[in-house]
Amino acid sequence: MSSTRVLRVNELIQRELSSLLRRKYNADAAPITITAVECTPDVREGKVFVSITGDEEQTAERMKWLRKHNRELRLALGEIIVLKHMPVFTFELDTVTDRGNRILGILDEIAEKDKKTPPSPGRAEGA
Repeated sequence: MSSTRVLRVNELIQRELSSLLRRKYNADAAPITITAVECTPDVREGKVFVSITGDEEQTAERMKWLRKHNRELRLALGEIIVLKHMPVFTFELDTVTDRGNRILGILDEIAEKDKKTPPSPGRAEGA
């Protein structure tokens, strides 16, 4: 299978899994966002990266819920997406967003400190 095909399958699974969670499991899946899907080249296994809003306890609870409903979600996707093999999913918490938000917070703090610090006499304005 070509790499562009794997990328298209990844995007299709991500879109359809997100849609399925919103349609069928709205109350339980409301805080869950599917951020990425990475399937192996033979599309037999796939990692589903999720972002979950809430504290650590709520996050752990939603991850447990996803793992419990893994088979059901896979079967429902098999009815929507026609593939020779529907991948077996493993759900992983996507921490990229959290790290990005932390970095943006640090950059904002640095920008605030720079605004409060007067420019040094040897430093040219606007440089």
